Amino acid sequence: MSNGLIYAVIAIILVVIAVIAIVVITRSRRQVSSLPSAPVARVSGGGVRDDDSQARAPSLDSAVATAVLEPGIAEVELQAAIEEALVSEADLEELAGIEVPEPSAGRLQRLRARLARSNNALGKGLLALMSRDSIDDETWDEIEETLLVADLGVGPTMELVDRLRTRVRVEGTADVGAMLREELLALVDPTMDRTVVTEVPGRPAVVLVVGVNGTGKTTTTGKLARLLVADGRTVVLGAADTFRAAAADQLQTWGDRVGAAVVRGPEGGDPAAVAFDAVQIGAASDVDTVVIDTAGRLHTKTGLMDELGKVKRVVEKQSPVDEVLLVLDATTGQNGLTQAKVFSEVVEVTGIALTKLDGTAKGGIVVAVQRELGVPVKLVGLGEGPDDLAPFDPAAFVDALLA
Repeated sequence: MSNGLIYAVIAIILVVIAVIAIVVITRSRRQVSSLPSAPVARVSGGGVRDDDSQARAPSLDSAVATAVLEPGIAEVELQAAIEEALVSEADLEELAGIEVPEPSAGRLQRLRARLARSNNALGKGLLALMSRDSIDDETWDEIEETLLVADLGVGPTMELVDRLRTRVRVEGTADVGAMLREELLALVDPTMDRTVVTEVPGRPAVVLVVGVNGTGKTTTTGKLARLLVADGRTVVLGAADTFRAAAADQLQTWGDRVGAAVVRGPEGGDPAAVAFDAVQIGAASDVDTVVIDTAGRLHTKTGLMDELGKVKRVVEKQSPVDEVLLVLDATTGQNGLTQAKVFSEVVEVTGIALTKLDGTAKGGIVVAVQRELGVPVKLVGLGEGPDDLAPFDPAAFVDALLA
């Protein structure tokens, strides 16, 4: 074989090798550039969650891999690629899906129509009876019955009927609407302090949420967190209901939605320890408010009630408890008063959160529970929506009754 032929064969082999090398390198670069981006961890006050985040950040891996394949890339270009791949804190909040709740101011007025529909039988019923041409003894009996059915209670009912009788005798029935409004408002008592203590100088305010099973206690705790965040408070939630498996998860979901940290313990663990830790972490984090959700318990179970007393005592080793909110279901009516009295004896209830007021015509329970306990209704739940918990406003409540 001549030398020329040998050189030609060698040249052909070198060309083939070069082509193969180019193809391999090109495919490698395409695979690197098509690598899936790393998922961005979902950040909330409750910690970092990366199990359910669907958001994706620019791929930092891709930038670094390209630099490895091309060692000649400038250091400045690599740094720029890294900075571009990083996600800012603002982006993380957006990716986390943190919600902006509706402010507390004016909530009850905005929910007035719903409240009016639910309590229509009380307000409209009274107006219809008192607007009759002649109000005889039979009519007064009907008025009395309407108030009792609305869970106003025997004492407040007799008091209201006596006052209305006197005013009708003196003033007549020219403006029964104004008369009813004045007397109902006096009964609800606008002079009571309905402020929920959520800020204390020098330390977090501590709010303990208590109640029987099924009143919507954990949901109310979550809604209260939203209410506080809407008003600019920083919040830590304590999941001290360690006996119901879903309670801590439920509270975590509420916290994640508004960026409130959630302190939780092992299932079946000591609820007092969780409550203590929540207050301790709240103080270390310099937050405004620590809200502790406790396990629902029947007021007839002495052991469970003693345990609730223990939770409060343990928390008080770390910080005073500024607010004890008893969650009551408005639909339970007079039965709720018995529950309220027992809870008040164990943990010194300072305010009532009345739930499910949207589904009942028994608006008189507001007056009854205040009279029984001597503590005010401070919050009312008027629906299933996340922002349907409202600060109780006596005037707006009475106006809704008579709307």
